Amino acid sequence: MTRNPFDLSGHAALVTGGSKGIGKAIAAGLARAGADILITSRHADELQAAASEIRAEAAGRVETRVADMTDRAAVGALAEFATSTLGKVDILFNNAGSNAPQPVEAITDEAWDRIVELNLTSCVMLTRALVPGMKARSYGRIVYIASILGIVGAPDRTLYCATKGGLISLAHAQALELGRHGITVNCISPGPILTDLPRTMFKKEQLAVMADATALGRWGEPDEIAGPAVMLASAAGSYVTGANIVIDGGATIKAF
Repeated sequence: MTRNPFDLSGHAALVTGGSKGIGKAIAAGLARAGADILITSRHADELQAAASEIRAEAAGRVETRVADMTDRAAVGALAEFATSTLGKVDILFNNAGSNAPQPVEAITDEAWDRIVELNLTSCVMLTRALVPGMKARSYGRIVYIASILGIVGAPDRTLYCATKGGLISLAHAQALELGRHGITVNCISPGPILTDLPRTMFKKEQLAVMADATALGRWGEPDEIAGPAVMLASAAGSYVTGANIVIDGGATIKAF
């Protein structure tokens, strides 16, 4: 019998920003598929709550680590902890990120440095730390959570667009460099996904306008990212590399 190509038994995954929203949904999907996982967040209480929820359906281990991804020493320590705790990390989801909407002329040095460090630099640092182990095993899956704002623009989103576009280009370059070592590198670019942030940021009318901007006429749910994430992490996605999987309900194809 052919093994289920989506089965992640025997694999170990690290998901940054895994305590809520898209990160938690991805971690839960990987755990249900059989992977041992480690999730990170800056907040211990959120981590423990998420881990308890994920463990209820997990087929493997679910571990946690408090980590500030803007602290380069903490990023290095996270890589070491994940490797020693799980035994290896052969699946990496760089998901942690944030936004700081500002008009072009009002962008502060502090905001630029913080968002670039979190959204882009921390991803490079963590990948750099874990790639040697992946090369040694001739196997790895690296996925960056970008955004449709890495493809299209939006007013007051220079910082976010720049970093998310950077992740897409990063994946292209790394896919070419690492492919011969059995390592795939891809991006997932979500569109309007109804996490806690937009629920609290936008009024009902604003949510409706954004839903209407998609082909499906609705917001996506975080769980709708999990399926493509498991595909990229598993044997099902073994010939997919350098790709940017857009999950936006058709928002980026709708002109009017």
